[in-house]
Amino acid sequence: MTLVLTQRLPRAEGQFLLLPLSAEERCRPRQIAYTAVGELVRLQLPRGMRLEDGDLLAPQAGAPALRVLARPEPVLTVTSSQPLSLLRAAYHLGNRHTPLELTPGYLRLAPDPVLLSLLEDLGLEVISEVQPFYPDPGAYYHP
Repeated sequence: MTLVLTQRLPRAEGQFLLLPLSAEERCRPRQIAYTAVGELVRLQLPRGMRLEDGDLLAPQAGAPALRVLARPEPVLTVTSSQPLSLLRAAYHLGNRHTPLELTPGYLRLAPDPVLLSLLEDLGLEVISEVQPFYPDPGAYYHP
């Protein structure tokens, strides 16, 4: 039987079945997904709901809650010894409406050969890796 997840619960400590989702999947409130142990679940959350790493989701009555886990995925991680260079890269990527994870020490984005070339042309260090991706939700997102 497929679990149907219909609401987000307040965060709590404890052991929960994990639901690994990519950054893109955490933005889709209605989808089919699989838990970390391969159990099929269906998300039927309110439209516009964006999930975050650690959120708890409630299935139909009687079934245990599931914890959302940011699934590692391919990303480009951008660094520089010059803070202004990272700021400049963020400006150019933002101008292209690129989903972007912003931190004081690095920028992270989904792999894209055109953007990789741009970043390398700007003199930034770029590595391809597999990491959880937490793009900034933007100025108009209010949880």
